[in-house]
Amino acid sequence: MLRLGMMAPFTDGLITSGGFLRDLAGTLEECVVESLWTVEHVAVAERYEPLYPYSDDGRIPGSSGAVPMPDPLETIAFLAGSSSSLRFGTAMIVAPLHSPVVLAKRAATIDRHSGGRLMLGLGIGWQKEEYAAVGVPYKDRGQRLEECVGAMRALWRSGPASYQGRNVSFEGLHSLPRPAGGAVPVVLGGNSDPAVRRAGRIGDGWFPYTITPEDFARQADLLREAARGEGRPEDAVEITVWPGSCDRERAADPSWVRGFVDAGATRLVIAPHVRGSDGISGPRGLDALREQIDRYRAEVLEKLS
Repeated sequence: MLRLGMMAPFTDGLITSGGFLRDLAGTLEECVVESLWTVEHVAVAERYEPLYPYSDDGRIPGSSGAVPMPDPLETIAFLAGSSSSLRFGTAMIVAPLHSPVVLAKRAATIDRHSGGRLMLGLGIGWQKEEYAAVGVPYKDRGQRLEECVGAMRALWRSGPASYQGRNVSFEGLHSLPRPAGGAVPVVLGGNSDPAVRRAGRIGDGWFPYTITPEDFARQADLLREAARGEGRPEDAVEITVWPGSCDRERAADPSWVRGFVDAGATRLVIAPHVRGSDGISGPRGLDALREQIDRYRAEVLEKLS
């Protein structure tokens, strides 16, 4: 069964409003949306290198990259207290910028308080300036991500926990509380071959970004191949995709979306229409969002089932 998720609207006055977020969580539960996804950048440089990889002009959407991005886990903690069944994911936390020991505690705490509703999406980011500002080397970020996952799982699994890596190591640590289900599901991002293989080897989920159905199908095969190589079942990694991140005009085109589903996606993520009279920042507010969700179900999901 296909699950429906939604990206949080990263618009000032919406993502920065506690009242709006409370109402948004309630609306999504009423509409039986399974999950809400947040994003992270600790900071965005005015000028950055390499360029933003997910737009034609190499710039983050918004004025000089000044898009409001509240801390994703703090936002999810707030939302979890305003809901009872809605799940939450991060897409993605830039894992190498965080202490794995601290991140494990934060994620486990939210997981326990929410009743196991957190999916911890992790990636390596792309912005060298962000790494420099935090004081973390950029070049070994892939290895740092893998060690972050290993260290967190060691802390979640049992105590006293030990882990030895190049960038993080500890002996005999207790980190309580542990997640409600024994571990927080780890969703890994990235479209490149190394990122996809990593997700197949160690991920609970894979969530690529700005990828065509053709490239998605090819990388989904690579994901399953990597899982098999680790002795894991082919379906060990849950696949999430946001079709509109690649082509906004075809986000609700059933023939376009079907390519992702046929290749193995089990969760489709949509982005709400924000601007204009039918957007959620317009006069109709969340009533407009309800109509957007209903229309997507009728025009896309029902045709794929």
